Amino acid sequence: MSEQPAFAPVIVPAPATSPLPPAVADALKRDGAGLVAAVVQQFDTNEVLMLGWMDDEALHRTMTSGRVTFYSRSRQEYWRKGDTSGHVQWVKSVAADCDGDALLIRVDQVGAACHTGTRTCFDGRDLEVQTGEAL
Repeated sequence: MSEQPAFAPVIVPAPATSPLPPAVADALKRDGAGLVAAVVQQFDTNEVLMLGWMDDEALHRTMTSGRVTFYSRSRQEYWRKGDTSGHVQWVKSVAADCDGDALLIRVDQVGAACHTGTRTCFDGRDLEVQTGEAL
């Protein structure tokens, strides 16, 4: 008897009218809302800045404008990082992971990346864990 995974994500196919090149659109595995997680990293220090969500249109805008655009799950609208705060993310590269269910957006971050005003969304939020080490 095979075990079922505790969490089986729903994978949504590319929309019929995706603005992305077909090879990119077909390679992505979207969640039930049509979104892909986008990890944002500072290009020169490798510092992880934040996590956002993108649908095909947000990814297209990011790939073609030089600035990062996300899709807000709570407001159900697009938002370009820095338009209201001035904390712009200039795109340096975009990569999909091996499964196509996550993106790595490397940027040159101007100012704070987090809406709380911290450099990253992970500053001061360490959890207590048991650590390990390689043999």
